Amino acid sequence: MFTNVIQPRFSETDALGHINNNTYGIWFEAARESIYKIFIPDLDAKKFNLIMAHCSYDFLAEVFFGKEVIIKTIVEKIGNSSFNLAHAVYQDGHLCTTSKSVMIHFNHQKKKSVIIPEHIREELEKNIYTHSWPVKLQDLNT
Repeated sequence: MFTNVIQPRFSETDALGHINNNTYGIWFEAARESIYKIFIPDLDAKKFNLIMAHCSYDFLAEVFFGKEVIIKTIVEKIGNSSFNLAHAVYQDGHLCTTSKSVMIHFNHQKKKSVIIPEHIREELEKNIYTHSWPVKLQDLNT
């Protein structure tokens, strides 16, 4: 499991005073950086070999400017060339937003998916969370 702490910016709010729903994509991409480093340790964009095939969000409660946000990221499942991630956003200890995504290990020159190498699979497996997800923040090691 990966943990990211984000300080919401004023510019991420909308006319209703809470964090705009378009902001979450940026936050979740930042939360995936640890996953990216498993595949591309130096994060060299020319070597980038992942694409997103799916992404969905569930907005459960408003998130506000001025209070830190904790994002927990887990690996849910690993396939031959793809893997599923889940994110959970917490503010003030409350679960506010969840996200699911499917990432594909991809060869951009051949325009096709490729098998995840064993050494990378082993690193991903270290972050599989087998319990019910999402959970209350206080039930997780923060």
